[in-house]
Amino acid sequence: MRTTLTIDDDIAQSVENLRNRKNLSLRDAINQLLRAGLQAVEKRSSSRPYHGPVFSLGELKPGIDPNRMNQLADELEAEQYIP
Repeated sequence: MRTTLTIDDDIAQSVENLRNRKNLSLRDAINQLLRAGLQAVEKRSSSRPYHGPVFSLGELKPGIDPNRMNQLADELEAEQYIP
């Protein structure tokens, strides 16, 4: 199929760099890039979000905010390095 495309200058330069590195024709370089891009889009759209097991924290000690567990972990880790 023949078609005319208007390509941004930065993209055209990247295609030209790829052509020079891999010794490809313009047609082969564009086809290779389009295939890779389409495969990446299809993979991304076909993947499902990860759903892992959920565990209850149970009762937390007074003063521990369950919304700030990362901060608690950072503080505990920092205490290991303080002489």
